[in-house]
Amino acid sequence: MIYTIETDQTLHRPLDDVFPFFADAGNLEAITPPELRFSIATPLPIEMRPGALIEYRLTLYGIRFRWLTEISVWEPGVRFVDQQLLGPFALWHHEHRFSSTGSNSTRIQDTVHYALPLDPFGRLAHPLVRRQLDRIFDYRTEQVDALLGGQP
Repeated sequence: MIYTIETDQTLHRPLDDVFPFFADAGNLEAITPPELRFSIATPLPIEMRPGALIEYRLTLYGIRFRWLTEISVWEPGVRFVDQQLLGPFALWHHEHRFSSTGSNSTRIQDTVHYALPLDPFGRLAHPLVRRQLDRIFDYRTEQVDALLGGQP
């Protein structure tokens, strides 16, 4: 079964400030909950482009995972998509969209489509996984607000 997460955030910063922050994979550690022990294994800086591969390490439910994603779409200032090639999910497709909502305001919209492995057990575990993903995205929103300027 494929599940979806959607988030929407507006910052008091121009798009020209916001997009480069998200385009720098090195900023992921700052916006990821510390309990995940998230780290980027790919040497930095990473040239963001279609086909770029980024390898991470993280801990979920006490288990250390290797996560490999590919940037499948790269439209600077507009959107990018990362897709899991190897990791804890059966499917992970994350689209990040950016739009200017004024001279000093940027809207960030994320859509994640994901599926859990080991169906039907994945379906049984989904409520627990969904709570964790909601926590991760809530933390990310809080950290982005703190680092880049918050809500209007």
